Amino acid sequence: MTIQENLRKAIQQLKENKVEEPMRKARLLLCYILEVKKEYLVIHSEEEMRKKEEEEYKKALQKLEEGVPLQYITHHQEFMKLDFYVDENVLIPRADTEITVEEVITYCKNQGKENIRVLDLCTGSGAIGISIKKYVPNCELVAVDISKNALEVAKKNAKQNEVDIIWVLSNLFEEVKGKFDVIVSNPPYIKKEVIKTLDKQVQCEPILALDGGENGLDFYKKIIEQAPDYLKENGKIFLEIGYDQKREVLDIIEKTKQYNIVECKKDLAGNDRMIMAKKERGE
Repeated sequence: MTIQENLRKAIQQLKENKVEEPMRKARLLLCYILEVKKEYLVIHSEEEMRKKEEEEYKKALQKLEEGVPLQYITHHQEFMKLDFYVDENVLIPRADTEITVEEVITYCKNQGKENIRVLDLCTGSGAIGISIKKYVPNCELVAVDISKNALEVAKKNAKQNEVDIIWVLSNLFEEVKGKFDVIVSNPPYIKKEVIKTLDKQVQCEPILALDGGENGLDFYKKIIEQAPDYLKENGKIFLEIGYDQKREVLDIIEKTKQYNIVECKKDLAGNDRMIMAKKERGE
């Protein structure tokens, strides 16, 4: 069959199986299989596909129908205008997280310092830390994750995006040394019981990167309580939060009595998405 015939059949198949955005996903998947740009599908629509390509396309479409995220099949996700490799060992970077990254980048650039130290906790694919290092090249970026497999993915992304990162295999701060101007994190924050109700594509992502405990706040409590020991004087923490977690996270910050100048930023959909807090006391 031709490219056009295979594409039409794939779109119909995805529609029948109630896969969201069937046209977009069918096209992106075909581009991945053929290793071409999307324009190629139009220009060469009458070109015959090889049997091997058709079989690979069918297998990839089946994965989509089973709920496997497109990004895990193509191993590609764009974030902060950079290209990231992703697989089942890491959370797929989302556009909402760019709000937090942009805030950190702006803050770092406004400091006018040569050696800003930034700690990225729960780095996963490395999207946050790598993006910060890419746009603030003079910072020293330390990225931490408890998963060895996740760190391997992150290292691959750092090489792909040509940045130097210090990697630490650690359960949050356990193996971290020194103090930092900035601590940033997009920790697991979904309530344990809620995970099983999520879209099946989200459930394909690593539970380790999703499970925030019974009330979704386990990691916020640990990070907020321990961060002052790792922040320099006037250092700041930047935390991504769930859309409905602002009040609870602010309560944790207030109870520690170690921060001031607390701010919250909304994402493009108008949901609360990031909280920033400044360390109150000196070292």
